Parts: sequence; structure tokens; C-alpha cells
Amino acid sequence: MNSSEARPPFPPFSLDDAITKARKAEDAWNNQNPEAIAMAYTVDSTWRNRAGFPKGRSEIVEFLKSKWVRELEYRLIKEVWCHSDNRVAVRFAYEWHDKSGQWYRSYGNENWQFDEQGLMAFRHASINDLAIEESDRKFHWPQGPRPADYPGLSELGL
Repeated sequence: MNSSEARPPFPPFSLDDAITKARKAEDAWNNQNPEAIAMAYTVDSTWRNRAGFPKGRSEIVEFLKSKWVRELEYRLIKEVWCHSDNRVAVRFAYEWHDKSGQWYRSYGNENWQFDEQGLMAFRHASINDLAIEESDRKFHWPQGPRPADYPGLSELGL
């Protein structure tokens, strides 16, 4: 195992391990550092994100950079749906607005598969966007990771 790239916890995952993986991913995406995020994936990680199919860390970095040019004031919450061995399924929601100021809540599901080093080898995401009024927003923490005491999706009724 290459310890410089290892990302504990390692499979097989307990429920607590799956929750830790989901929260680490949520925090990383809320920090919006594409290069740091890409290091949680295998060198040849394969994604399906909506109609996009990034492969490998460099394409993941470019995908994330372009995402956050379009999706402004991005805030994300992930919740474990189920897990087994080296796989975790999460549901998520994130809020953002476009350059015109229109707010959206994007809902989705992700299926993750990890290698023995705890790096994500496959990520399959299905996402739907819902236009919302700014007054309907539910994610009101400062830009960056969600505070530990901020409610999750189930607590927010999402």
C-alpha cells in the first residue's frame, strides 16, 4: 500500500466508516479545492456525472474547476444510503446560484467503489436541479465545510 496516497478508512466498511467517507467527501467538496479533491480518487478513477464522463485525476480537476465557475456559493450535504465491503451509496443535495442570481437545489445519488487504499475508483452520480427562490434555501452556513452541529438532509426534511 502506498501510504502517501492512502485514504482511511479502508474497506471493508462498517457503517461508521461509510459515514466518515461521506463526511470527508462532503467537507472536501465544500472547500472547493479541485486538486485536493482529486487526490481522494485513484489515478485512473472513472466517473459518470450527469452526461459527463471524466476519467483520471486531471480530468476530475478540470471538471470541478468548470463546475464551480457555473455553480456559485455552492453548499453540499451528503448522507449515507447504504454500504457493503468496498462500496458506499450516498444521497445528497446542494444549493448554488448561477451568474444571473437564480438559486437551485440539486438532488442526487452517488454510487462509490473504493480500492484497498481507500481511494475512490468509480463514482456514478445522477443529479436533478430544481430552481428555488432564495428564501427557500436551507443551507445557510458560511462558505466551506458544513459545521458539525448543522442539521443533515434527514433533519432538514430533504
